[in-house]
Amino acid sequence: MESLLLRDNPLLLPLNKKKTVYDGFITVQGRDFRIRILLPPDLQLKRARLHCCWQLKHLLRDYEHIVKQRLQQSVDLGGFILELKTVLEVALNRCPEGRSVPPPRYYSLLISEMETVGWDKMLSIDMDFQTLKLRAEDSSGRQHTLTVRLKSKHPAEAPDCSADLPVPLTITWTPQSTLEQLHSQFLLVLESLTDFWDVLDEIDGKTWVLEPEKPSRSDTMRRIAIGNNVSIKVEVDPRHPKMLPECCLLGADHVVTPLRNKLNANMHMWNPDSSVLNNLRDVLEIEFPSPATHEKSSFNVECGICYSYRLEDAIPDQVCNDPRCGQPFHQACLYEWLRALPSSRQSFNLVFGECPYCSKPITVKMAAQKT
Repeated sequence: MESLLLRDNPLLLPLNKKKTVYDGFITVQGRDFRIRILLPPDLQLKRARLHCCWQLKHLLRDYEHIVKQRLQQSVDLGGFILELKTVLEVALNRCPEGRSVPPPRYYSLLISEMETVGWDKMLSIDMDFQTLKLRAEDSSGRQHTLTVRLKSKHPAEAPDCSADLPVPLTITWTPQSTLEQLHSQFLLVLESLTDFWDVLDEIDGKTWVLEPEKPSRSDTMRRIAIGNNVSIKVEVDPRHPKMLPECCLLGADHVVTPLRNKLNANMHMWNPDSSVLNNLRDVLEIEFPSPATHEKSSFNVECGICYSYRLEDAIPDQVCNDPRCGQPFHQACLYEWLRALPSSRQSFNLVFGECPYCSKPITVKMAAQKT
């Protein structure tokens, strides 16, 4: 059994003739872990003591009871080492990040950096001290969160950073960089997007936004109610927020066509020095319904097929073009309805059929397939 122990663990050697002290390394998944085993004079494993390197302690922190149990029940040292390596295999497979556990200096450096950033800017940090969330406030008083995932070789390796932004978050990092510098860079990014958020905050506050239902700071689109079953979808450019946004009018043709004609005719009137909302009012020659003048329920008209307003994330965006009908439908509902009728026909990605309410001609694009 002694020869088997040495064969399977050539880096773990006895340090005395009585073989009560073993010191060296055990190898698991190509990694060497330092371990020292102290046996009593009778060589009984039940009273053995283990001293592990800090990487091994970190990996085995959730398996201590199993290790103690195996010490009590293993017949000899070779059998125990084999079972210990099996536990390590499981720990490494369940916790891949354990392959690169940070050294002790990492933690002392991180605490120092957090103190420099300021505890008031710390929102949270995980149990492993590798993912932290920093608070940031822009010049308009909006609150933002920067999520930082540190690497085990911090600060030599650049961290992974993410935030709720409409543009990719690009951070400059060197081995000499600090969390304080990272936070400062994030504040500069926020300031560059202040005009963009000002534009959308005005739209959110002074109109009825149909989509998205709960806008995030990364959303660049707003679908704004104009009237019953009529809306405009605007896509604001985060880098040029006051320029004419991409616009798409939604609703029945007899209502949308005059608005589209006004948009095309008045496009030259767009004033970059004015707000997007004011420009849209001037170009379309309309007043948008607002929380001060209308109830949102006026625009939450349910689908004529499923009788609900919101279907997953979609709201009714297909409308019968007959002025006497104007019934709205979800695209997916109308597509499935028409596809089931023998009188409907399909050409490429369009389905032609009759309105379920008034039997007038109606057309819908093929519903997008979910991946």
